[in-house]
Amino acid sequence: MTVTLYFHGAAGTVTGSCYRIVHPRGQFLVDCGMFQGNRTVRGLNYKPFPFDPRAIDFLLLTHAHIDHAGLLPKLCRQGYRKPIWATGPTDNLLEYLLPDAAGIQESEAERETRKRTKRAEEPFKPLYTMEDAEEALKLRKSVTYQEWIEPGPGVRARYWNAGHILGSASIEVEVADVDGKIIRILFSGDLGPDVKVFWDAPDAPSGYDYILSESTYGGREREDYTLEQRRETLRTEINTALGRGGNLVIPTFAVERSQELLHDIGYLIKRGEISPSLVFLDSPLASKVTGVYRKYAAMFDDVELNADELFNDPRFRIVEGVEESKAINSIRGGAIIMSASGMCDAGRIKHHLRVNLPRANATVLFVGYQAPGTLGQIIQSGAREVRIHSELVPVRAQVRSLGNYSAHADHSELVAWVTKRLPAHGAIFLTHGEDEERAALKAALMHDDGLGSDQVITPLLDDAFELRAEGIGGVEHPSERRVDLSQVTSDWHNAYASFIIDLSHQLQSAPTDAQRIAVMEALKATLANSGPVSPPLPMKTQPGRPQVLHGEPSGE
Repeated sequence: MTVTLYFHGAAGTVTGSCYRIVHPRGQFLVDCGMFQGNRTVRGLNYKPFPFDPRAIDFLLLTHAHIDHAGLLPKLCRQGYRKPIWATGPTDNLLEYLLPDAAGIQESEAERETRKRTKRAEEPFKPLYTMEDAEEALKLRKSVTYQEWIEPGPGVRARYWNAGHILGSASIEVEVADVDGKIIRILFSGDLGPDVKVFWDAPDAPSGYDYILSESTYGGREREDYTLEQRRETLRTEINTALGRGGNLVIPTFAVERSQELLHDIGYLIKRGEISPSLVFLDSPLASKVTGVYRKYAAMFDDVELNADELFNDPRFRIVEGVEESKAINSIRGGAIIMSASGMCDAGRIKHHLRVNLPRANATVLFVGYQAPGTLGQIIQSGAREVRIHSELVPVRAQVRSLGNYSAHADHSELVAWVTKRLPAHGAIFLTHGEDEERAALKAALMHDDGLGSDQVITPLLDDAFELRAEGIGGVEHPSERRVDLSQVTSDWHNAYASFIIDLSHQLQSAPTDAQRIAVMEALKATLANSGPVSPPLPMKTQPGRPQVLHGEPSGE
């Protein structure tokens, strides 16, 4: 029996990280993450795993982000009861992230069930429950950076700092094939940038048979910056936003991004460079995670505030209660409002956006990656209206983006990381990226490192590769994909919502009722005469006019 690597997620997408290795003495997973993005991509979460969870011997987890760990409770719901190996900080973060994710699943299922009840339909079952999350937490086993573990027969693993978030790791794995030959594989996990508060640059040894590298920002460069320059940019954004008289709303991720922003905002306040009336971190999860960061403050690098000052400025309001969160919406100016989720697809940020987006003096500042089809990406792309909580919300606020807070390495940093890990005798797999970004990174690696096109591979969902010490022995493609790959970036739900909004605008702009009826009659006639629908060409927006898309999570 050979060693076979399966790509069950993060292959052509940036989310749903999940890799499976089958070898002569068993099988194991690296990550088991939730799919995020448009409704079609999110639908993958509800489809069966392409493997039997009860047959998995153990799981190696790179870090606690939901797109890498968010399906662990589902795995347990379907019978998995083996160890989940991760660093100590990752274990601590999971204590809050998994129950929070389960709470979201239960509340969304309850909301959808209320809708279905009105239509006399069957209740909607949550993807998993709080009980499933608690079961997953029982399976945690801690590892220490740079120390070998033997999680199962024929397998050794070692964790290296990935510089992404607290506890994040690249995982070096050695697997014995049927002849006892050792195949060495490096899973990058998510890689942090070279310049970052809290963590040193990513690290790992060189010389492998196979390297799996993330490619989130392939082809995209951030301007070179120091931490001082990043804080200067943040200062300018804050002062400009608050100078316009409204609030500054920052969709942020509960893990790492919130804490970095609190650190830098506290630093700027201490130096007298900004003067917001109040700074809200409105997220029960982010509040709990901030407590974990306080616990590990001794590990931090490049911080300007001591442990007593960290996250403790008197203007900070770390909000957990619902009523206190609602009260924020009565503030019309002078406040910085940070709230999760970072892609705006769930949580309290949607309430703050619904209130502030229509205000021309407000500002929304994006500080992280926005997956295609998410509400955040739709707003960032320049939409004039978005749908939040089933209501159309006009976008009058200023929309800004600040890339220097990304927890991901950019294009040059990714190329440099891979180059330092070479040689890869078998192949390099580019994962955790969209096709355009993966193509750009592949071209750079071929140019800079002299690699052939057959040495840099961009796998698709559920592809399988036979790994041999001397190179790939064979490739197996699934007979049927779990998702239509053409729907990954922008699906028919997005197109339908855009169509309905455009139709509404056309009807409203018609000068008479008779002309409105004429528009609808013409559309009806076109539909009646269209016959069978053939696959359409990709949608294109009119020049200078941003496409308006639908930004609700599944179940809405």
